[in-house]
Amino acid sequence: MYALERHGSIHELLRTEGRVVVADLADRFDVTTETIRRDLDALEGAGLLQRVHGGAVSAGHTSVSELSLDERELQQTPSKSAIARAAARLVPPTFVGSIALDAGTTTAAVAVQLSTWTPATPGALLTVITNAVPIAALLQHSPHIDLRLLGGRVRGLTSAAVGTATVEQIAGLRPDIAFVGTNGISAGFGLSTPDELEGAVKTAFIRAARRAVAVVDSTKHGEEALTRFARLDELDTIVTDRAPSIDLQHALDEAGVEVIVA
Repeated sequence: MYALERHGSIHELLRTEGRVVVADLADRFDVTTETIRRDLDALEGAGLLQRVHGGAVSAGHTSVSELSLDERELQQTPSKSAIARAAARLVPPTFVGSIALDAGTTTAAVAVQLSTWTPATPGALLTVITNAVPIAALLQHSPHIDLRLLGGRVRGLTSAAVGTATVEQIAGLRPDIAFVGTNGISAGFGLSTPDELEGAVKTAFIRAARRAVAVVDSTKHGEEALTRFARLDELDTIVTDRAPSIDLQHALDEAGVEVIVA
């Protein structure tokens, strides 16, 4: 394969996956890691990507960059659906109690799964608390769900209620399970997101819940956004679509976090 063909393939991988790793690309294209590093240097020079430790991310993907909800809905859809199915199994028909759903496309996929939840005991309801307008819209007509929509200032990029009022409402609740999304999860930094207001809501959900569950697709593994909202030891469980890297898995083990691979 010629260099220009590799460049096109790498650019397409970045468009669909958001991140590439030097060693993986070397195996994929059967070339040396030095060749791949030269390819990445050339693509970075053309403004098509940004080099990071061990590989590259899409151009403009920095600690404060954030895709809109519509853009994120187009990414990693099969993986997010698999994660959502695995996460929904934590809320079986025999479940009695309440759950919280943070804003985001992966948590919205969980909401899709829960929209058809049916209790084992006739007449029982599943209480669902969310700060996300799209999730509320998904669940508002579900016959077995008692929906609670939190108030606050709605952030246009994510259609999520954020701010002091939202955080204070969460602090007055004790959901049995909180499902929280993240823009990054790493061994050294924990869970992070670009926006501090979104981060404050995520922190509040994790601290309020009896069980904190992060739903994380594998493109977020090893990523670090600007604002940390939780340490690994503040989580109980992560649900993901691919086994974490050795260093991340070790950190999760040390923190006592259960890992469910969908």
